[in-house]
Amino acid sequence: MKGLNVLAAFLGGAVVGAAVGILFAPEKGEDTRQKIADILRKKGIRLNRNEMEDLVDEIASEIKAEAAE
Repeated sequence: MKGLNVLAAFLGGAVVGAAVGILFAPEKGEDTRQKIADILRKKGIRLNRNEMEDLVDEIASEIKAEAAE
């Protein structure tokens, strides 16, 4: 069980790291959101535009909170 938790934490960190990299890339926000949506669709996760914007906003706020600490 502990190994599974470590693997889940690693994968979660990788996802957040990838999201941070994408969010801070020098591209237009619309292009970035489209890339995130494409990646999620490949993983079988479907989000509408509002859900995608909420997800991006949530990730951005978490990143800002982490940076402030």
